Amino acid sequence: MLGLIIIALLGLQQAGVVAHGERSRRRLISSSEDEPCMRMNVYYHDILYNGENNGNATSAAATQPTALSRSVSINDTFFGQVIVFDDVVTAGQALASEPVARAQGFYFYDNKERLNAWFAFSLVFNSTAHKGTLNVMGADLIFNKTKDFSIVGGTGDFFMSRGIATVRTDSYEGLYYFRLHMDIKLYECYV
Repeated sequence: MLGLIIIALLGLQQAGVVAHGERSRRRLISSSEDEPCMRMNVYYHDILYNGENNGNATSAAATQPTALSRSVSINDTFFGQVIVFDDVVTAGQALASEPVARAQGFYFYDNKERLNAWFAFSLVFNSTAHKGTLNVMGADLIFNKTKDFSIVGGTGDFFMSRGIATVRTDSYEGLYYFRLHMDIKLYECYV
């Protein structure tokens, strides 16, 4: 009897079926970079607290730039500063557009000579269209036109998903507001 159970479990694993909760899921892996198993385009809005925008701010500095960043560069690189955020993610460009998720996590400035940051966050979906999270991380080489963040997993509708979020700065206003366009492509999905 135990042998039959083991054989059945191995058969499910080989067929690419994963049981999650009370639901079985089939694993889909894209065979082409041009054909992800799921794709979304969303806009990430970050409003950094500036001492006056209490009601609108969605992010705040958890640390200050280090003395090292100010001593080795002509332009302040904010080296070592950590920003924590709970940012709105919308379907359209406007901040007032329909929210589709929240981006919750942090970024920190990690280069002494240039303005660069590193992000780690979860996109938290809780709508009629999607429920669950996508976990995202990667380097924001701020002066590059586009950059790719890794999608390293997910929960709910995005159970164990992996892929790429191609990000470009869509708009910014000084140091206290920026909007990123995120082209999310999942290449491993469980449906």
